[in-house]
Order: sequence, then structure tokens, then C-alpha cells
Amino acid sequence: MIEVTRLNDSKLTINAELIERIEELPDTVIKLTTGNKIIVKESRQEIKDLVILYKKEIMCREL
Repeated sequence: MIEVTRLNDSKLTINAELIERIEELPDTVIKLTTGNKIIVKESRQEIKDLVILYKKEIMCREL
């Protein structure tokens, strides 16, 4: 799970495994495999970094 910020400054935790695509249009839009779209303040790169960090945490727990 990663935490992102909606445009109204509310925090939202999403399942990183459900991210299908991230676009900057210029706002960052996260499209999930469920078909839902979320517009967030974080950049595409920031989301990518959060997902990488999340996956590293999961891999360390499995060892």
C-alpha cells in the first residue's frame, strides 16, 4: 500500500499492486486495474518511487 494526496489535500492509501498506468496530464492521474482513476498531487516519478519502496519492503519481509 502507498499513500498519496488528492488535490483537496486528503490522504489516500491505495494498493500499489492495482496500479495499471500513471499519467501526467498535467495533473497526475493513477489508473487502477479496477477501472478507477485517482488524481493526485504527487508526480509520476514520486509515485514510481513509492511503489519501488513498497515492493522492497515486501521483499525484505519475505526473507
